[in-house]
Amino acid sequence: MRVHLLDGTWELFRAHFGAPSHRLDDGREVGAVRGLLRSLHGLLARGEVTHLACAFDARIESFRNELFPGYKTSEGVPEELLAQFRLAEEGCEALGITCWRMWEFEADDAIATAAARLAGRPEVEQVVIATPDKDLAQCVRGGRVILWDRQRGTVLDEEGVREKYGVPPASIPDWLALVGDAADGIPGLPGWGAKSAATVLSAYGRIEAIPDDPARWTVKVRGADRLAKVLRDEREQALLYRRLATLRTDVPLELSLEGLAWRGAQRDALEALCADLGERRLLERIEHWR
Repeated sequence: MRVHLLDGTWELFRAHFGAPSHRLDDGREVGAVRGLLRSLHGLLARGEVTHLACAFDARIESFRNELFPGYKTSEGVPEELLAQFRLAEEGCEALGITCWRMWEFEADDAIATAAARLAGRPEVEQVVIATPDKDLAQCVRGGRVILWDRQRGTVLDEEGVREKYGVPPASIPDWLALVGDAADGIPGLPGWGAKSAATVLSAYGRIEAIPDDPARWTVKVRGADRLAKVLRDEREQALLYRRLATLRTDVPLELSLEGLAWRGAQRDALEALCADLGERRLLERIEHWR
């Protein structure tokens, strides 16, 4: 069997900025939730998804904000989007999809934990992480755990990660630490770009293995002296950034293949939600009810 794992928060953000706005009579904006539900139904309607779960951030902040104040926060996120977080979870559950709601951890941590645990199950042929998020590339394992960008229709297995980022999945946190990740508030190190980081990490794998003296580097990188000095001066900071970029695989999850099996939408819950959202078209498209 194949198990699909989705980042519900990422999906909700995508729907908010891509789906039409829709305000209810009481003024509430629900366009993102409506877009999310249609998108998830489209995935289920393919008929190829039998087991899946969707992870959500109950809030933007997580334990990483305690490690680094500059880490991403809810500041700047539209209030009308934040107000739809809980409604999105309810919609997902009404569709019959298992949901994991994260408070201390992030949705990505839940996905990383599930991928690591499911990959070791003999019944699971493949774990498909449905996202284009580069953070989750660190979860890829051979062809057993893959990334699927369903908007673009592309798939990344382990070799695909190497081709795209220049490093294996295990080095993605180190690569992000050096290059930075603006979406997560990780600044990276000055002067280090995607190419230079990939070149150096392809030889050394981990930040702590990179020699202080660039004369000892076994790869040629433009501006090596300058990059080496930056790393010498900010190595501890780089290691902190790597800790921020490293997804946790110890999130306490209720995880069973039976629980992940999709058996159809929950009629009463979905009908009530769609009535509240003014979303009749979705109900007409549902073919499987539990």
